[in-house]
Amino acid sequence: MFSRGSEQSTPIKNTDSNQPLVIGIVAGEASGDSLGADFMYQVNDLIEDVIWVGVGGPKMIAQGLKSLFPLDRLAVMGLVEVMSHLPDLLKARSELVSAFSRAQINWFIGIDAPDFNLRVAKKLKPKGVFCVQYVSPSIWAWRESRIESIKKATHLVLCLFPFELEVYQRHNHPAVCVGHPLLHNLPKDLVQIATHEQRRELIWHNSELHNFFVNRKEDISQMICLMPGSRRSEINAILPLMLNAVSRLLLVDEKLCFVIPTIDKNHQYIVKDLIERQDESLRQAVAVAYDETQQQPDFSQSIMAMSDLIVLASGTATLEAMLLNRPMVVVYQMKKLTYAIAKRLVKVPYVSLPNILAADEIVPELIQEEATGDNICRKVTQLMTPQVYEEQLVRLKETSVWLEQHSSQSAVSAVVNAWHDHLNNNLIK
Repeated sequence: MFSRGSEQSTPIKNTDSNQPLVIGIVAGEASGDSLGADFMYQVNDLIEDVIWVGVGGPKMIAQGLKSLFPLDRLAVMGLVEVMSHLPDLLKARSELVSAFSRAQINWFIGIDAPDFNLRVAKKLKPKGVFCVQYVSPSIWAWRESRIESIKKATHLVLCLFPFELEVYQRHNHPAVCVGHPLLHNLPKDLVQIATHEQRRELIWHNSELHNFFVNRKEDISQMICLMPGSRRSEINAILPLMLNAVSRLLLVDEKLCFVIPTIDKNHQYIVKDLIERQDESLRQAVAVAYDETQQQPDFSQSIMAMSDLIVLASGTATLEAMLLNRPMVVVYQMKKLTYAIAKRLVKVPYVSLPNILAADEIVPELIQEEATGDNICRKVTQLMTPQVYEEQLVRLKETSVWLEQHSSQSAVSAVVNAWHDHLNNNLIK
């Protein structure tokens, strides 16, 4: 995970050499845990004597974080869903601000979860804490007026994508594009090694996949990766749509094979429970696997890389698929009220990152009412034709190259430079 070195190799010390640098850091969900752990690793390598306090998962704890409460307490998604958890979120915010005050933190790094983290930062910035929001709120997509609150709450915003900078430049607020961590942490061999070799290696070392393919009677025409999301609510909403499409696709080509990567055994059980309700032909065509060794952080990426194409829920996985050069069909459904509210507020025409980055629909999107088994089957069938497949593949590669060219500065160097500027400005005052 920590493949990207810091831009300064010599450790630096805190301004007051007699005191450690105390950093408050909060991640709002599992993806933030990875991002936060990568940031912590680089800071620990660059700055001597750092104390970490806040909220994070196992990866951040492994880097030295004293987590004040479990990360999943903050992992609430959707406008409607947040309202039901609001009392506890307010209590959590109050607990954090008090804990940060007692710890006398120097920096506060909010990892994603802007609705929560910016409110924490707004309490801390007036107290002299250097505040950074790592992952920009989607003000480029909706409610640009939030920039005023962001300016009051932060000294710096770290953006993952180049297109996000324009709004900060327009409002004269410090922001740096540091690139998405996948640009640096995605294993290169997943792109460089041939698909059939990836397939053979992974199947041989995973008992679930090995048993599935050993017992399979038919040859394989194409292998399709299904990724319905990691949250139970997503799986329950999206996987049945995908399975409906699978049953239709098998009528077109009974030699198709489908693989669903899962996070762990519990996640696998949830997915298998839905599959067991299907007819026998479908059950025999779908494999569900997780990393049994718990030592392969890129397991789902490996499944994606060994597949011919991917049908997946909108989210970070669409960026992974793009960087892995895997053509895809994007599917998503959410609660009707949440979608109705979001549709009125969002001003961009796409939901998947490849399309947003390319400013064009280079991958099919089936959202809400359009996300049906019939439509998924139709789009996948189209994508399996050589011309359509190659056209999407070319656009995905072009967009990946563009993204890499416009994402150069590391997050830690951007924060350290901004911190020094902040200290120098205060000295001048």
